[in-house]
Amino acid sequence: MQELLLNHYVAYRAGRSFVFSNYTWNDDRSLYSYFNNKPIPSQIPYTALIQGPTVGAPMRADPAAPLAVMKDFWDKVCPNPTVIRNDDVIASLGRTTTAQLMIDKWVELLTSTEDPCVEVAPDSWQLFDIFILGDPNRLLDAWPSFSASPILTEIGWSPLIELAFDENRELILPSSTQYPLLSSTPFTHTNAQRYRILPGLLVLHARHGDFEEHCQNLADWDSGYTGYNAFSSLPDRFEKPRGVTPEEKREIYRRHCYPTIEEIAQRAEEVRKSEAGRGLRGVYIMTNGPVAWVSALKAAFDASGKWAHVASSRDLVLNQEQKYVQQAVDMLIGQRAQFSSLSGQVIMLRMANGISPETNRHWQPVRSLNS
Repeated sequence: MQELLLNHYVAYRAGRSFVFSNYTWNDDRSLYSYFNNKPIPSQIPYTALIQGPTVGAPMRADPAAPLAVMKDFWDKVCPNPTVIRNDDVIASLGRTTTAQLMIDKWVELLTSTEDPCVEVAPDSWQLFDIFILGDPNRLLDAWPSFSASPILTEIGWSPLIELAFDENRELILPSSTQYPLLSSTPFTHTNAQRYRILPGLLVLHARHGDFEEHCQNLADWDSGYTGYNAFSSLPDRFEKPRGVTPEEKREIYRRHCYPTIEEIAQRAEEVRKSEAGRGLRGVYIMTNGPVAWVSALKAAFDASGKWAHVASSRDLVLNQEQKYVQQAVDMLIGQRAQFSSLSGQVIMLRMANGISPETNRHWQPVRSLNS
């Protein structure tokens, strides 16, 4: 999603239409693929995930901007496009170029090319790869202009996602306050105006089911926080451990990316007692953990007696279509939380909407519960 939005921003800056296709898990033209021995769609339309300029809506802040178009349309009107290899761009900029330099160079190329149809060579290196997105020193120089653009200010979650949120609103956090239903409210405002915070809600991102091995890999790769998890204004930092054994290093990383039930509950209590956590009364756990593990985690919160309500991804009531995009439902919940531990995509949206950095936290060893 982050790559998609940045690619659209390049096209927008260059005064060109952005071409989008589907979210593709498998491009072998099959209708279904298998993940964990379960059938999933090989492709999902981006319009099932988001709405707004990136999937063809006009920009309210810039009505004259070219509309984004589907690749099927592009293939018909641009059968012989000018092809530019990003490998050549990287060669001119250097392998460790920043996002802003990449954007500026591509805008220069696109605005100086007469052909109205330009394609990035499919077999060349992508503009915004995992190394740019994963390195704050390379990603965040583009943030001031990117975050103020209609690409981010006017993006919304799809009607399918908003309906799932509305239908599960009381399950996520019961409230006596009546909030307008997203699914029956026209999308005429900015992202920040549409998705206001839900007071009292703490959202925790506890990726678990498939993450134990990957967490160990992060230690072996000497990884740091990814780009949007490392804004200088965020309160939590990660110092890469030095002078420790491989086993000690893995344990340090585990506390940050694969915390135990006890550590999760302690961290939640720590933030509840913080200034930014005042008024927190309900917990929503975004997770792919096994049902038994999620039940044990919820029981730990209930046993503390500090939380009026606890729910998780496993509790959501979703129709068949919504189940395939459940991660996006979770992201909408995390975006609207008063306080969130979710990383990456949700941090990006919350920061773009001006939500206090103090309400975005990462898994960290608990400092003290005596505050």
